[in-house]
Amino acid sequence: MLDRKYIVQNEEAVKQNCKRRGVVCDIEKLVALESDRLAKLQLAEDLNRQANEVSKKIGPAKDNEERQKWIEQGRSLREQKEAAQAARDELEAQILELQTVIPNMTHPAAPTGGEEDANELSFGKTPKPAFDFKPLDHLELGEKHDLFDFEAGARVAGAGFYFLRNAAVRIDLALQQFAVSFLADRGFTPVTTPDLALTSVLHGTGFNPRGPETQIYSIENTELNLVATAEIPLGGMMSGQTLDLEDLPLRLCGLSHCFRTEAGAAGRASKGLYRVHQFTKVEMFAFAAPDQSDAIHEEMRSLECELFDTLEVPYRVIDTASGDLGGPAYRKYDLEAWMPGRGEAGEWGEVTSTSNCTDYQARRLNVRFKRPKQKGTEFVHTLNGTAVATGRAMIAILENHQKADGSINIPKVLRPWVGCDVL
Repeated sequence: MLDRKYIVQNEEAVKQNCKRRGVVCDIEKLVALESDRLAKLQLAEDLNRQANEVSKKIGPAKDNEERQKWIEQGRSLREQKEAAQAARDELEAQILELQTVIPNMTHPAAPTGGEEDANELSFGKTPKPAFDFKPLDHLELGEKHDLFDFEAGARVAGAGFYFLRNAAVRIDLALQQFAVSFLADRGFTPVTTPDLALTSVLHGTGFNPRGPETQIYSIENTELNLVATAEIPLGGMMSGQTLDLEDLPLRLCGLSHCFRTEAGAAGRASKGLYRVHQFTKVEMFAFAAPDQSDAIHEEMRSLECELFDTLEVPYRVIDTASGDLGGPAYRKYDLEAWMPGRGEAGEWGEVTSTSNCTDYQARRLNVRFKRPKQKGTEFVHTLNGTAVATGRAMIAILENHQKADGSINIPKVLRPWVGCDVL
């Protein structure tokens, strides 16, 4: 979340940022409540000081009547102090409720608007395929090669779940192996994460596990939730910790299952593997010093591009508009792969995103760092970026690498793990 002092001192800028993001937040109310809270805090401190001064007079009192007078006055002052503290605590709770829904500030260069206002920045090295035949979508290719079973998935877990079969299993594992190896060779520490996280960790990373619009599966009668992305447990790894500047940036490569309700996401463009309730993802995550985060964000975008260039997938890079950033992100880039079987004549579909969340998540999670020979600590910056979400990457690979006879070329980098050159 944003620093409260920053909100109060930059009230108009925060208001304009909320407007730019299309979010309704009562900044004026927060500022007024904070003024009241500080007044109650000052009152409680003054009453406590007066009570301490009165208590010093009880011992030297010359008789019992005077002693009782000081005792009663001290009791009254402490009752007033406790009432002021209770009022302050109630105001604190109200302020925090308002503060947690205020989005992060927005990078000045990010475009303003909604999804349709995003800027197209660049394209990958692989061109769109020029088919001389009508391409099949990934479901038709899957049926031809016996790769997916959505009917059995629905029988077991309901709509939106599936079984991978035959070569799809090997492609899925190949993508995981490739992405983990790719990032480990570039200084990222590979980790596997828990599939569950506490509600406090979800709140810390900016995810809402409750309410009608949540995308989170919560475990009934517990504080546990299935993770929607490795970003959640990776951010929680360092909650409450203080790092040394010399250990930053800390780069992590997280392998996790991801679970999402995908409420309200039905539609032709979401069919098949594109929008499902469970998938596997390799995620980049970094804890950084504030002066490192912009460069690391660009590094993550570059790594995503290099990875999908190596997979021989055509894509474009998108600078996400302010209204589509979500709460934690200061700036976000998306990679959208060309998917020939999507829509009537092919469409772009998101395969990765990378976000600089500055200190928005770290402030909630209380992740700090210490500079050498300096007093105090500062909040780290957190960054995240998809390396590979295996389902969507598989869609792009199958549909772009298909041939007229229905066979599919396997990208060269994956062939050692898949065990063949062509399906």
